[in-house]
Amino acid sequence: MIQLTLGNITVDVVQKDIKNLHLSVYPPNGKVRIAAPLRMKPDTIRIYAISKLGWIKKQQKKLAGQQRESPREYLTRESHYFLGKRYLLKVVEENAVPKVELSHKQILLFVRPHSDKNKRQETLEKWYRERLKEISQQQINKWQKIINVSPNEFSIRKMKTKWGTCNIESKRIWLNLELAKKPEYCIEYIIVHEMVHLLERHHNDKFIAYMDLHLPNWRHIKSELNKLPVSHVDWEY
Repeated sequence: MIQLTLGNITVDVVQKDIKNLHLSVYPPNGKVRIAAPLRMKPDTIRIYAISKLGWIKKQQKKLAGQQRESPREYLTRESHYFLGKRYLLKVVEENAVPKVELSHKQILLFVRPHSDKNKRQETLEKWYRERLKEISQQQINKWQKIINVSPNEFSIRKMKTKWGTCNIESKRIWLNLELAKKPEYCIEYIIVHEMVHLLERHHNDKFIAYMDLHLPNWRHIKSELNKLPVSHVDWEY
């Protein structure tokens, strides 16, 4: 890995067997990374980075102002979120298969006695993943009839910088596991956004026209989603 210094911004550059340049700004501290093709000369990469300085600074400013959740210890009476609503966690120890149940005001986390933080986190995240998959499938079923396009597959995973992404060629959509904590209309917005990419790859006028047609209030939802607190996890790449 090599590093470029552009004023007070350091850019990590990793060259790989890929076709195109990929620029990312990572939470929580705004680290900048460029993945570049093996054949590309350092001067070409530097020129590209300089051309993107305005965008990099904008993303770093947005990350600096973004609320972050405090670290979670997975203890009773700790706050956790599901579909935008705050719940108090109640840890229940029993000699049975770990599971999660949702009550009116509580998330009940059933774990074996003496389970550690990692096991509790794993159990809760598995539940989040299952619920998000159910909700996402319902939304995809709804919108594929409206947009008249259908992904071949979708999956849930932890993602570093995006709420969702789409592989146009394979027609596969990935959704950020953190979406399980956000209001359902935010999940719907991300799904519509990624499905529209199956009609238009780029965020151009055509893409915006599709979004305006199918989800007229998408700008408001996008703004709200990006203001909501995000996980405390200090992601690295």
